[in-house]
Amino acid sequence: MKKFFMPFLFVGSALVWGQQIEFEEYTLPNGLHVILHQDNSTPVVTTGVMYHVGSKDEQVGKTGFAHFFEHLLFEGTTNIKRGEWFKIVSANGGNNGADTSQDRTYYYENFPSNKLEMGLWMEADRMRQPIINQIGVDTQKEVVKEEKRYRLDNSPYGKFYYGGAIVPHIFKKSGYRWDIIGSFEDLNSAKLEDFKYFSQKYYVPNNAVLVVAGDFKKDEAKRLIDKYFGVIPRGKDVIKEVITEDPITKEIRVTEYDANIQIPLLVIGYRTPGFRSKDIYALNILSNYLKKGKSSVLYKKYIDDKKYALQILNRDFTLEDYTIFSLAILPKENVSFEKLENELQLDIEKIQKELISEEDYQKILNSIENDIISSKSRMEYLTEALAHAYILEGNTNNINEELKNYKSVTREDLRDFAKKYFNKNQRLILHYLPEAKK
Repeated sequence: MKKFFMPFLFVGSALVWGQQIEFEEYTLPNGLHVILHQDNSTPVVTTGVMYHVGSKDEQVGKTGFAHFFEHLLFEGTTNIKRGEWFKIVSANGGNNGADTSQDRTYYYENFPSNKLEMGLWMEADRMRQPIINQIGVDTQKEVVKEEKRYRLDNSPYGKFYYGGAIVPHIFKKSGYRWDIIGSFEDLNSAKLEDFKYFSQKYYVPNNAVLVVAGDFKKDEAKRLIDKYFGVIPRGKDVIKEVITEDPITKEIRVTEYDANIQIPLLVIGYRTPGFRSKDIYALNILSNYLKKGKSSVLYKKYIDDKKYALQILNRDFTLEDYTIFSLAILPKENVSFEKLENELQLDIEKIQKELISEEDYQKILNSIENDIISSKSRMEYLTEALAHAYILEGNTNNINEELKNYKSVTREDLRDFAKKYFNKNQRLILHYLPEAKK
């Protein structure tokens, strides 16, 4: 088939941690963006497709669709019979997975490098002609219900970890205000036509990025991409409305209950910028400083020194448009929430007034550099990171600018960030309490 490309072609190559992540990216006529990262050191190849649709793109009364499609699109295609997807992957020496966030849905396959064509064919067939019928919808409804029971309804602190206890209080206007798994009432009331419409609207080439990373030859990969993806019709333009939340100007105090816990949890949360803001780097440094690991400020103070707490929970929600930054503590029995709130406020005021030490600053940067190396050391993680940089950050080459961006944040920037976003009138105070099972 004749090969057409949009005029855009970029080859990226930059310094990250002493080595280069080289990639080539281009866009097919149907709008599918393609990123190729060739690494012939190991005979494996990962094919990943990320669609720019998540739970925030849903509508009131029709929540849970994006997560539901993470399951539904394994039901089969015109060429792959129901129940055969995982068998095909396994029979060809591969493994695969998928996950959903508030902002995107991601599918991938890892194969031996001589099975590159298999991975591309499967993902293209999923995009072009998925089977969406009533038996698949009914089956996956039961799967999702079981997942909800396992992760949320019967899991200690599940409502906190998965956002249901926080997001409705932080977000009031956007689709971020419901959790990813959505409402069973919405899924149960949805008709088959609703799922078909959602598929036709969002699971189209012009709302996706394809990443191929690993052991392959570029010319061959491009030929196969054109063969399988190039024939998929472009969908209607996906117009994504960016809904701006009103500023939080008054402290929010709420109580949530969890029948699966015995120890209450205190959470202090702030709404801060998301992935596309340069401020995200300052936020991540402060998150490391305050609550990551046993050397963090909160761990040393509340567990080692004062012995006020049993555990510091590190759970933030970093999103395309916003981030929820949280300080979460499981107190010991004789320590009141009031005492912890007052102490945590002193900790916040300290970083608003004083610079963190140069030693702590350098230690955190070293830790972040190690995390960057670790997160991209496996091809499947690197594949997702490339897709993420393009879809959610708007620039694939951010994967190569990450460490530089962290190092550009000064200690003064950290203080100024805390002064701008961590104020008492901007915070959520959540008392997450045990509730007797009914």
